Amino acid sequence: MTMRLLEGSCVFTASFLVVLTWCVGNVEAQQPTQQRAGGHPSDSKNMVLVGYHDLQTRPAYQPVIQKQGDQWIAYVGLIGGNALNPLTGKVEWNGTMIVDVTDPRNPKTLSHIPGDTEVVSREGSGSQMNRACTINGKSYLLRSYGSKRHELWNVTSPSEPRFVGSVLDGLNSVHKNWWECDTGIAYIVSGDPAWRARMTKIYDLSNAESPVLVRDFGLPGQEPGSQMEPAPTDLHGPIVLGDRVYFGYGSSTGAIVQIVNRDKLLNGDPKPTPENLLYPQIGRMDLSPFWGGHTTFPVLGIEIPDYKDNLHGKVRDFIVMPSESTQNECREFRHAVFFIDITNPATPTPVANFQVPESEGNFCERGGRFGPHATNESFTPIYYKRIVFISYFNAGVRALDIRDPFYPREIAYYIPATTANTEPSCLAVEGQERCKVAIQNNNVEVDDRGFIYIVDRVKTGMHILELTGTARSIANFP
Repeated sequence: MTMRLLEGSCVFTASFLVVLTWCVGNVEAQQPTQQRAGGHPSDSKNMVLVGYHDLQTRPAYQPVIQKQGDQWIAYVGLIGGNALNPLTGKVEWNGTMIVDVTDPRNPKTLSHIPGDTEVVSREGSGSQMNRACTINGKSYLLRSYGSKRHELWNVTSPSEPRFVGSVLDGLNSVHKNWWECDTGIAYIVSGDPAWRARMTKIYDLSNAESPVLVRDFGLPGQEPGSQMEPAPTDLHGPIVLGDRVYFGYGSSTGAIVQIVNRDKLLNGDPKPTPENLLYPQIGRMDLSPFWGGHTTFPVLGIEIPDYKDNLHGKVRDFIVMPSESTQNECREFRHAVFFIDITNPATPTPVANFQVPESEGNFCERGGRFGPHATNESFTPIYYKRIVFISYFNAGVRALDIRDPFYPREIAYYIPATTANTEPSCLAVEGQERCKVAIQNNNVEVDDRGFIYIVDRVKTGMHILELTGTARSIANFP
């Protein structure tokens, strides 16, 4: 009998009836190892598997981890399709998986909320985007429904979710929202047919069951009636920290980073004129059309170790911004993670980037997308200003030491093994379809205990991870 040992040792004794195990240190949890032909085994550095959930073999997009009382709950947004829900015995359209991860080594399915039954496209269906908040003692899930609407569910009892209602409907696209749990203000990314690009509809959800529209917001040129050509690229999503809102436009091309004063945004004249849309803007940066502004994760107040003797500029602010890879087998410009200095927010300036070397795993040949997608979005002090996690499609999840953002350094990674459920990723080559089996880690999130959650867009499930070794020593565990 053998077991992989990680920073510890195990002693085994066995008979025909019993196996006794005594261990010191961490022993890696086991993911199902059966693979489709052409798949690959797991690979890792300073990161180990703690727990695994197959998500009912549904393709996943975004995990959000919420503490509710004594429970830790994972709300996992799903990509379109359908699968059997063993809890109901019915085939249900992919929507939102609700999983109890209080014991990360033994995640348990609580419920599945079905999603859109109309399959417009793989990513235009399902219920990909989630946010969760506890407001006035009740827990709520704000989620997308296909490309049509955003809706609220009461998940105070996560095993018995209750539909509250639609926040807004009649849309032509949706994407990743932001919800301030302390104020109830929600920045809801929406394709309003009256606007020329996907933009933000800001709602007050402090009384979650009675939504109040605050205003519509976008870039000048996106508003109804504008003649600007071309219209600025679609909004991907905002992130709010303190008195600023950080918007990222153009997830894979035509990146625009916009920094906005939150108070002016919420209290300015809501009429969508170019002047009113510019009023709350603090700074803006337009990148090359080769790259996009997928996630604009602010990391503020970093003391640069090498600048300690400088009279000025020892403490600096940054945005960590991945540009999303979208094409299988590298049929595109190579994408990267950009580090943008916003110490002077009026003039955002790229100062560094990070890329996984393709040669480390022959990732272009492996199949599926190779490149970054998203950062984690939690501000837990365990990792904030120290480590950021990047979902990297077929290169798994990568952990970066960002204590000096001028020189980001990879310190850990985890690439899950493919399983019998992993769907092939395909592309057309000279008129023929070519398919390969590869992991496609879509999004990553962390919780306030320090666990790392990654979900896979080709039905490989959710992996719960933790750092080990020198990478763990960089984090700020209690």
